[in-house]
Amino acid sequence: QVQLVESGGGLVQAGGSLRLSCAASGSSRSINAMGWYRQASGKQRELVAAITSGDNTNYADSVKGRFTISRDNGKITVFLQMNSLKPEDTAVYYCNAKGKNLMNYWGKGTLVTVSS
Repeated sequence: QVQLVESGGGLVQAGGSLRLSCAASGSSRSINAMGWYRQASGKQRELVAAITSGDNTNYADSVKGRFTISRDNGKITVFLQMNSLKPEDTAVYYCNAKGKNLMNYWGKGTLVTVSS
């Protein structure tokens, strides 16, 4: 129904920036909200940022002031601008979409590694 593909991950030095992208395809008009989650090695997956179809946003306390979530005017691509990166931001970042039918869809993830 909905397919999500992440891109933009990589290796960056502490204090640097990366911009992640998530492209949605399929029944994209049925998407009500999208977000980014991350999972560090050996830890639980956590919500990083989310954005609704009305462009309301929500951020984890650990990334407020450093990360910004946004979407394009067609609402088929969502971005995560990550600034002032810290080693503790190292994780696999997953794109998530919630459909109007309340179903959740997940991308396969993109690895972000921040060196000290």
